[in-house]
Amino acid sequence: MKQLIDAITTYLHRLATYNLLVVAVELVLIGVFIWWVVRFLRGTRGAGLIKGMAVLLIGGFVVISLLPGEFGWDRLKYLYRNFLLFAFVAGVVAFQPELRRALIQIGQARLFRGAHGEVIRTVDVLVESVSYLARNKIGAIIAVERSVGLGALLEAGTPLDAHLTVSLLNTVFYPGSALHDMGVIIRKGRIAAAGCQFPLAESEEVDPSLGSRHRAALGLAKDSDAVVLVVSEETGRVSVAYDGQLYVGVGLENLPEVLLDALGSPRLAQRRRREASKAEKSP
Repeated sequence: MKQLIDAITTYLHRLATYNLLVVAVELVLIGVFIWWVVRFLRGTRGAGLIKGMAVLLIGGFVVISLLPGEFGWDRLKYLYRNFLLFAFVAGVVAFQPELRRALIQIGQARLFRGAHGEVIRTVDVLVESVSYLARNKIGAIIAVERSVGLGALLEAGTPLDAHLTVSLLNTVFYPGSALHDMGVIIRKGRIAAAGCQFPLAESEEVDPSLGSRHRAALGLAKDSDAVVLVVSEETGRVSVAYDGQLYVGVGLENLPEVLLDALGSPRLAQRRRREASKAEKSP
């Protein structure tokens, strides 16, 4: 017990000699990094995994640090150092999908940009088409490309490079058409390709009541920064996936604001909300 008190006292004395400004800056930087990691992993399998690893590593560090030195715990400390190396390698393997998505986003600095009019027109067409598909319970999955290119998926699909219109989207997904079972990719306000197969998320990441379209939407949202719209063929329910999250049951009245927010246009979304609020209040 005396050794433990001495170790704590020594640590507090050493802490008093530190430059408080440097310590404050370091704590802020560490906090920002941890916040970014938690935000990035929120809702993914990695969130629970990183919590478990953090508890295990911090607990092991505290135990090893507080062991009295005179008893000779060299073998235990040696094993812990090797365990840290093993944990690092295991973490790289376990977080491979999340690391790939982070590196892709860092490497692609360009964000979904375009004239406000183009963004609004794209959202208007999507909302009108999805409303029709939802009312008639026609299944659909539409991805809007942002900063991470979807070239590999485009090549595997049927190239269109067509003007984005409601009638064309509805025709593509009409039951019986050759391309209705796969996804559509929108690039720079145009329908780049149809009949595209999106990567599927793990089955345990999606509610069992949801179908393969929802798994594909979440899988693409995890592998890229695309915004993916899904219409359920069974219920007509609309869902949106982006930033590694799947939002099920988005109301059609809220869909324009959700899409504008997801596409990086929060000011346009706020303006839409104000206009809708004024329209409701006006007689």
